Amino acid sequence: MIRRPWRLAAELTALLTAVVVAFPLYWMALSAFKPAGEVQSTQPRPWTLSPTLDSFRRVFEQQDFGRYFLNSLLVAGTVVLASALIAFLAATAVTRFRFRFRTTLLIMFLIAQMVPIEALTIPMFFLMRDAGLLNTLGSLVLPHLAFSLPFAIWMLRGFVRAVPESLEEQAYLDGASRTRFLWQILFPLVFPGLTAVSVFSFISTWNDFLFAKSFIISATENSTLPMALLVFFDTDTPDWGGVMAASTVMTIPVLVFFVLVQRRLVSGLGGAVKD
Repeated sequence: MIRRPWRLAAELTALLTAVVVAFPLYWMALSAFKPAGEVQSTQPRPWTLSPTLDSFRRVFEQQDFGRYFLNSLLVAGTVVLASALIAFLAATAVTRFRFRFRTTLLIMFLIAQMVPIEALTIPMFFLMRDAGLLNTLGSLVLPHLAFSLPFAIWMLRGFVRAVPESLEEQAYLDGASRTRFLWQILFPLVFPGLTAVSVFSFISTWNDFLFAKSFIISATENSTLPMALLVFFDTDTPDWGGVMAASTVMTIPVLVFFVLVQRRLVSGLGGAVKD
């Protein structure tokens, strides 16, 4: 079967795009395994004939690296679970119920997504200071939760709206309560959408450096994994091998999380586009 020219061009374009997107990840992992001399060479090569684990050894020898990892996992996990639960309930409320200022609330969700995070960092710093949350993990959980919810609610609205109201009426006729319908019928149907928004929440929280640098000032025991990269930065001689190794280690949990939920993620994104 001869492929049509437009289809072949589309596949080549997709392949080229994938290579361009994946090349920085390949270079990061390659630099993590390169010896120090090759990493800082003025003639870089896209391969190495003498791979080494010295950079990874320096990363894991950092005294607080394990603590940073657990802090990142705790913050990201809390944001994912809390945002998924709150977004599911909120999306159900704004889709199934009619109340005053409903449209205004939805518009506010959109406006919240339009404001750059950098523009709100300083105001949030003063809020966290007044609330006594600076230097705590709560100062990282709350901002990420606030920025994750508008997107999650808007996306889940489509999934909730796709569930026919007749199904809800039939459940009530069969004796199901509103709570039972919510958790035993509606929740499984919108779970692919919850998976999709959870991936975005996890990635944005896990990779965060701005909030971690701004809100964790002196309590280094509450720092997250991106802050570990600063250990390898030196004004005179930065350890680029250590930076690349730490970045590679940071990427592994994201890849594992993505592989675990990829099937539901694809169906979730497909449902969102279809809606």
